[in-house]
Amino acid sequence: MIDWKNISFENLAGYISEQLRQEGIETVLVGGACVTIYSKNRYQSYDLDFVTYEDVKKVRNVLINLGFKEKSGCFRHEDCPWFVEFVSPPVAIGNEPVEKLNTLETPLGMIKMLSPTDSVKDRLSAYYHWDDTQTLDQAVQICQEQAVDIKDVERWSEREEMSEKLQVFLSRLS
Repeated sequence: MIDWKNISFENLAGYISEQLRQEGIETVLVGGACVTIYSKNRYQSYDLDFVTYEDVKKVRNVLINLGFKEKSGCFRHEDCPWFVEFVSPPVAIGNEPVEKLNTLETPLGMIKMLSPTDSVKDRLSAYYHWDDTQTLDQAVQICQEQAVDIKDVERWSEREEMSEKLQVFLSRLS
């Protein structure tokens, strides 16, 4: 029996991933949820964003069987502090498809998720295109807690034609 009120964010992600996987539904955790895990909770997301290529009806049935209710595309459990969303595929950062995923084992299941490097690029994408400085801070927080391939971030930033904003990011890392 799941203690929905006291489940950790990471265990919730593992549990949802595992329950869906048992029904043949593969998912990838993306967005702010990855930041929460990689920043060791320095940043706290309030939702779990998953990408799946499966039919939403199939996903909906699994979550409803777990006690979630759907409202406006979000799944909420009355006893759980976080909600679950499914974002449209593909798993990509800007125009670049994500080729390698990270896996994280939790006591309640395995999570497939963006790597720390791709999570930094995901956060920088919001900063680059919408001037969202909160996501710039999140990218820095990931780098402070995880090994990140900065050369790959630089390469990707150049492809996005964001050299100027890349320098802001790099100066924050120093």
